[in-house]
Amino acid sequence: MPRRFNVAGPCKPEIHYMLPAAARVPLARRLVADQNYFVIHAPRQSGKTTAMANLAQQLTASGDYVAVLVSVEVGAAFNDDPGAAELAILDEWQRAMSARLAPDLQPPPWPEARPGARIGRALQMWATAAPRPLVLFIDEIDALRNDALISLLRQLRTGYFDRPRSFPWSLALIGLRDVRDYKVASGGSERLNTASPFNIKTESLTLGDFSADDVTTLYGQHTAETGQRFTPEAVALAYELTQGQPWLVNALARRAVMEVAPDPAIAITPEHILTAKEILIQRQDTHLDSLAERLREPRVRRVIEPMLTGGSLSDVPQDDIRFLVDLGLCRFDGAGGLVIANPIYREVLPRVLAYTTTASLPQISPTWLKPDGGLDADKLLTAFLAFWRQHGQPLLGSVHYHEVAAQLVMMAFLHRVVNGNGTLDREYAIGTRRMDLCLRYGGPQPVTLGIELKVWRDGEEDPLADGLVQLDAYLDGLGLPGGWLVIFDRRSGQLPIAKRTTAEPAATPAGRTITLIRA
Repeated sequence: MPRRFNVAGPCKPEIHYMLPAAARVPLARRLVADQNYFVIHAPRQSGKTTAMANLAQQLTASGDYVAVLVSVEVGAAFNDDPGAAELAILDEWQRAMSARLAPDLQPPPWPEARPGARIGRALQMWATAAPRPLVLFIDEIDALRNDALISLLRQLRTGYFDRPRSFPWSLALIGLRDVRDYKVASGGSERLNTASPFNIKTESLTLGDFSADDVTTLYGQHTAETGQRFTPEAVALAYELTQGQPWLVNALARRAVMEVAPDPAIAITPEHILTAKEILIQRQDTHLDSLAERLREPRVRRVIEPMLTGGSLSDVPQDDIRFLVDLGLCRFDGAGGLVIANPIYREVLPRVLAYTTTASLPQISPTWLKPDGGLDADKLLTAFLAFWRQHGQPLLGSVHYHEVAAQLVMMAFLHRVVNGNGTLDREYAIGTRRMDLCLRYGGPQPVTLGIELKVWRDGEEDPLADGLVQLDAYLDGLGLPGGWLVIFDRRSGQLPIAKRTTAEPAATPAGRTITLIRA
């Protein structure tokens, strides 16, 4: 039976397509050899556990170390009771060791110790009894918070000075965040009396995303085992949409070969990849759902909201920006600017934020359709104006991100329009005070509509002039003769929305005819 693309848990080479795991963190082996304590951090489901479990197996198989990956996730149920967390963690470690290590390498029974010292005493006993230097990779460190996290970090820091004879030779903490964010999870640095709760670490390593060549190699494994080919254009599109994020790379391929084109005789094309992308976004599998949950966190909102509105990040704390990069929600582009990590996340974020609004939409008759099922852009405009006059203002209150509420309500409406027969693509950039939309609709005569969204707020000039210039550039990139410029008037004290929703013709600096909508 051929292997498969993995989207849940660590990869196993006998059942999953995968790249060489330990090679993704080449410096880790050197850090172990030099008796270092270090941190491995990377976004969720990017291969951390797979890589470090593989490295532990290699180190143990070499005969030079007793190396093992363990988890502290079970302690999360007792974050405010460190003693109970210790007992749960040590019990889980004992179970894991019995399955992962040979009998002569397993730890002795854990010694009796007072609460707050149990893990330190257990590691001391194990390191002393082990026939080889002990190397420990502690996974899911992010699961611990508050007193449980503080207690564990203090015990590791205290024992560090007794290594390697009476404490692990080398140790790594593995999680989503770099060590600088542990103080946030523990309630702030003042609770630890230090700016860094793990100041014994020598390095913070991260796992990079897959390269374009990595994606080609991974997809090639499927071709070698099943005969089903990914066209070069499909592989290139998969990389473009995911920017190499490992879970997305696997999830796109899995949907493509299992649902969109399950017949191995059918080559995977860009059209199959696009369909798989829509399935992923609509279903919001566990990985995407976990990202969505983050959007309500204040430090995440402080970064994402101005990115959606095209605002400035000048007042956003540096730690918040680095936190989103560590989470994998954002990345720095080649010019050093902050952008959403990949096009799929760029699609997911506004859809998630508009979810309640979309669910709140009234039944809308598709009056914008032609008899042959195609899209009539003029009728779509009429339908939008009628919708906004009747429902726009009440729906604005259903959006969690108030600064981008108007844009999200409009996108919720347009998602009802495309509804499986097209796509709605978004672009937004920091400092531009803009959001671009591209609506593509299929049918006998496919329609592409470029839309520029602007918001007019108190104390600002009418954004019409800037909007025309920006729309001109956007339409030029799309190769379109015209589009919509929508200006949401959010100034206080103005007439109710229902009385000022209008549409009129206008022209860009390049002379393109556009539809100006004031809402």
